[in-house]
Amino acid sequence: MSRFRLIPREEKFYDDFKAMADQLRNGARLLEEMLAGDPPLHDKAHEIKEVEHKCDFLTHEIIQRLNKTFVTPIDREDIHSLARSLDDIMDAIDDAAALFPLYHIDTVRPGARDLTRILSETTDQVRLAVEALEKKDGVLQHAVEINRLENEADRAHHRAVAQLFDEERDPILVMKWKEILDLLEDATDRCEDVANLLENVVVKHG
Repeated sequence: MSRFRLIPREEKFYDDFKAMADQLRNGARLLEEMLAGDPPLHDKAHEIKEVEHKCDFLTHEIIQRLNKTFVTPIDREDIHSLARSLDDIMDAIDDAAALFPLYHIDTVRPGARDLTRILSETTDQVRLAVEALEKKDGVLQHAVEINRLENEADRAHHRAVAQLFDEERDPILVMKWKEILDLLEDATDRCEDVANLLENVVVKHG
């Protein structure tokens, strides 16, 4: 027999997490579009910044609701950590995008396109994992795929950096591109942080 709850659980947190994950997918797609051709579409950086602002707003909303909610669907600290971790992904995407107009990049290195493709696929899996958390089914499957994609991003990053140092003779361009490639790889690391957090939540509530 299910226990009667005098105070119902606030389930809207799941909707907020899915909304944040949707914004992450949007940001990653915009970054792919930005780097699809030469020169990169610098104006996309403004669109990505708008997505970053939306994620900031959603994070603020989640934390404000958390402070007013008595009964939560998962532990309070996990809700807080998940909101912050999702926001960290968008921050990394935004940071990478902002460097293209800032550094006047007019030719995109192939390794950057590889990383943005992997990042886009990873944000798809983050969205599916967040949805699975609400359904309480399938989280671990998507977490494993996020970890696999993060490993793929590590390899792509190593190749891209090695190629950068082999081919580029302008030390200023080397520094600019090294920072960009590092930020793109960092975005996939932040996705893995979310996967690890979701795995812990499943284990804790399993």
